[in-house]
Amino acid sequence: MLVGIILTVIKILIVITVVLLSVAYMTWAERKVIGHMQVRLGPTHVGWKGLLQPIADGLKLLMKEDLVPDMVDKPVFIIAPLLSLIPALSAFAVIPFADKFVIFGKEVQPYISDINIGLLYILALSSVGTYGIIMSGWASNSKYALLGSLRSSAQVISYETAMGLSLVGPVLLAGSLSLRDITIAQKGLWFIVPQIVAFVVYLISAIAETNRAPFDLPEAETELVAGFHVEYSSMKFALFFLAEYANMYVVSSIATIVFLGGWNGPILPGFVWFVLKVLFFMFLYLWLRATLPRLRFDQLMSLGWKVLIPVALANLLVTSIIVYIVR
Repeated sequence: MLVGIILTVIKILIVITVVLLSVAYMTWAERKVIGHMQVRLGPTHVGWKGLLQPIADGLKLLMKEDLVPDMVDKPVFIIAPLLSLIPALSAFAVIPFADKFVIFGKEVQPYISDINIGLLYILALSSVGTYGIIMSGWASNSKYALLGSLRSSAQVISYETAMGLSLVGPVLLAGSLSLRDITIAQKGLWFIVPQIVAFVVYLISAIAETNRAPFDLPEAETELVAGFHVEYSSMKFALFFLAEYANMYVVSSIATIVFLGGWNGPILPGFVWFVLKVLFFMFLYLWLRATLPRLRFDQLMSLGWKVLIPVALANLLVTSIIVYIVR
């Protein structure tokens, strides 16, 4: 019992450390990739090719003064960044990174926990994380921050519905909500083939859910002065961005597991396949940001309610009929 608890704690520490380092260096990759796409160099001065830039940014944020404006709701103002980051990190508890790991001749399960409602658990956490954005806008006592948080709540309600509906089709095919079972069910055929429509709906919804371009309306720095986190500074400001990038890794991991077979793949080890697929989706985020302009808010809402949700419902109906006939 004690050994199991210690092993779980070690897994948690390893996952959190790797995720936070990946998030930090995703900021470097974003600057580099978009820089080259726009014929610029990106970070070059701090370390070789600017590789130490994320560390320099972290130290700068740690040393900056932590300002709290007057007339804010201080308890809510302080809790909001944590409420954004903690659910994003908690989602990694049920993500299976590989089929198995062998360390010093002993097999170790490559996940913290495998629960039979893993997908539902992650969707629930993504909803909780939104409260951090809403609370930050309300507690800041600023109209700019409030507008940003209101936009976020409307956006998340719209696109979380479409995203959830798009995931039901693969769940019906796998017959389970466990992420490990869904991955195992794709040994012969990845679900992106029969569920290509659901994949497209999920991809668009996931980008909107994580507030990334071209759906970054809650932030919209050109019109809302950075949106919901405009009154935050120092590490509180950094926590919001850690949460945003961590959520990008979460939705990329879900896309990898549900549609691209997770760790399944030829020749290379399962863990390598999983990482490569996740990095592909992360690169797609950067590509879209460098390519597409931001949508207007009315276009954003129309796409969610008038296009994605009806398409996801139609795909769910067709999938249900086919599964019923086959089984």
